[in-house]
Amino acid sequence: MTDPALPFQLGQVQLGNNAFEGQNNCYVLGADTDAGPTTLVDTGIAMPDTEAELREGLAAYDLTFADIDQILLTHWHMDHVGLAGAIQAESDCVVRAHEADAGLIEGNPEAEAESRETLERLVDEWGMPDDKREELFTFMELGEGGAGDTPDVEPFVGGATFDAGAIELEAVHLPGHAAGLAGYAFDGRDGRELFSGDALLPYYTPNVGGADTRVDTPLADYLETLAGIVRAGYTRAWPGHRGVIIDPVGRAADIVVHHRERTEKIVDYLRESGPADPWTVSAHLFGELSSIHILHGPGEAYAHLHHLEDADIVARNGREYALVASSPDLDDLFPDVSDLALRPGAIPGPG
Repeated sequence: MTDPALPFQLGQVQLGNNAFEGQNNCYVLGADTDAGPTTLVDTGIAMPDTEAELREGLAAYDLTFADIDQILLTHWHMDHVGLAGAIQAESDCVVRAHEADAGLIEGNPEAEAESRETLERLVDEWGMPDDKREELFTFMELGEGGAGDTPDVEPFVGGATFDAGAIELEAVHLPGHAAGLAGYAFDGRDGRELFSGDALLPYYTPNVGGADTRVDTPLADYLETLAGIVRAGYTRAWPGHRGVIIDPVGRAADIVVHHRERTEKIVDYLRESGPADPWTVSAHLFGELSSIHILHGPGEAYAHLHHLEDADIVARNGREYALVASSPDLDDLFPDVSDLALRPGAIPGPG
């Protein structure tokens, strides 16, 4: 896929992904010019079928792994970074990621140990039953091969800029779904556009709380990310999964409203049922869970409960959260985007 309306060649290779939010996107920049580095944004998971798809997709632009000069990763999840090591081994390309995720992508033992310790502590705090905990960790261990060979990573911070041939990309820190999630903004056809990774998706609302348990205030961070997307006024976003988002501002506003509504559901549940732990709240919201959703469900519930706790609307006692404000003003907890949500061109998404 290319977009002839852009002032440069933007290639998109869609890669199979049955486990997460649908097809992953690998974006290709600079394939049509010798003036700058040939660049990939994300790589897909390190599975044989996905690697074959990526090689075939790059061949459509007369490229091989060996032709890649740099890889810009949006975040550490294996369905985005898994093939970076294999590409780097064939091309000696530079691999870049935000400093908050670079250690996990490189396979740094200290970073991995800290992440695992935090995960194990939280699933206990959430009240996850032993059988579901065992199912979750078994699923995660079986999927570890998808992380692929670890690359050497050059870390950056938000605001860094990178030459990508005909355009310059600016790194934008977009935490929430992951601590080091980064997008890449550029001048497009009619304004600033954004490679948004999983910060903004067209049909699903990116998980917060479970997708990266290292994030201390996941919902608050993500709401600020969404507010930043609204303030930036991006004209289009190129997400980590599925198709282009034609109204990123409207989509970001929709997701804010979605989280406002989910928070209200949680408050209503605590009012009716009394104190509950995140696992119980998750069961109320999502029902029975399996595979990675065993992590994502209670993580999402925890993110909302933590946001309410910080606002003194609920109080935590052990694993359980109790409603302590009888008539809370939830609007104070969310950016005001009511005039932007569901405007023409916005794509509503379930979740």
